[in-house]
Amino acid sequence: MQRLGYYIYEHPQWPDFYWDAEELLNLLSEARNLQGRLMGRMESLGFDLQNQAQLDALTLDVLKTSEIEGEKLHSGQVRSSVARKLGMEYAGMMDSNRHVDGVVEMMLDATRHCFEPLTAERLFDWHAALFPTGRSGMYKITVAYWRQDGAGPMQVVSGPMGKEKVHFQAPDCNKVPELMQQFLEWFNKQTALDPVMKAALAHFWFVTVHPFDDGNGRIARALADMLLARADQSNQRFYSMSAQIRKERKRYYAVLEKTQKGGLDITEWMHWFLTCLVNALKATDVTLQGVTDKANFWKYHANTELNDRQRKMVNKLLDGLHGKLSSSKWAKMTKCSRDTAIRDINDLLEKGVLQKEAAGGRSTHYELLKP
Repeated sequence: MQRLGYYIYEHPQWPDFYWDAEELLNLLSEARNLQGRLMGRMESLGFDLQNQAQLDALTLDVLKTSEIEGEKLHSGQVRSSVARKLGMEYAGMMDSNRHVDGVVEMMLDATRHCFEPLTAERLFDWHAALFPTGRSGMYKITVAYWRQDGAGPMQVVSGPMGKEKVHFQAPDCNKVPELMQQFLEWFNKQTALDPVMKAALAHFWFVTVHPFDDGNGRIARALADMLLARADQSNQRFYSMSAQIRKERKRYYAVLEKTQKGGLDITEWMHWFLTCLVNALKATDVTLQGVTDKANFWKYHANTELNDRQRKMVNKLLDGLHGKLSSSKWAKMTKCSRDTAIRDINDLLEKGVLQKEAAGGRSTHYELLKP
């Protein structure tokens, strides 16, 4: 298997990165303007709505940072885990496994303690949280310490066996401690660099060093979120960079690979990151509208008596239930009989909470009747 080209970390002047500041100025200004508008909008909302918006954003962030790596977590478990860590309760919360809790703990530590220094031990704690069993899938890996490369060089490859294409080969494991010390000193040093630009650079720098056996992408995105939280001057998160990266995953990997094989001019990477951030901030309008709609719904039905099953299912509908709601789905999701499900639904129809969908079919489906 042949290595492709010359990697950026082999450059004699590594890590003296540079970029065309003039080319990026308008994008950075737009991102900063959108951040300011979002934070101002959140301040105008009440405490409960802020918490709800934060719960939605963090749940989305955890789900999407895992999806980027091809891993699908249970959305209900993630939401429940985030809620517990934030000290929130809602109907229908469920138990979550160690793996889900680990990803949530890492993301929350990065953002809620964004102003604290980044150390090797803190990174090791994050890595241990991501891999609580000491394995990545079926394979045993080095956890909570820098990679050892026991099976050969760390490479990102694709293609069938015998015709593999090497997209990237990470620095030799013997160099990782020194490279990470260099990175950590830079990360913790006070500089005039805008924290948004620092987030873009930190993401690229960390994932290029690739210090761990696995989890490098998720940790790199957590570091970017940490610095974006500093840029917002807030440890509350109301938008998801990972959700936008998931939408742009193909371009994400293409720009990353191209930049890792180039010189120290990383303008293209910085441009992509800022564009992605702008898109993530714009997408937040949809999320916030959902939070506001949910608050208005419960305000309207403040005096409507609902049992626990009904409250759980209404919340799921408000959060965007996957697929159509039928009596059989209600029974399955609330673990009750079909007769009980029908009684619950009929009660909500009478109270003006649900309505039958207009479209006909073999079975009846239901939707929320919005106030």
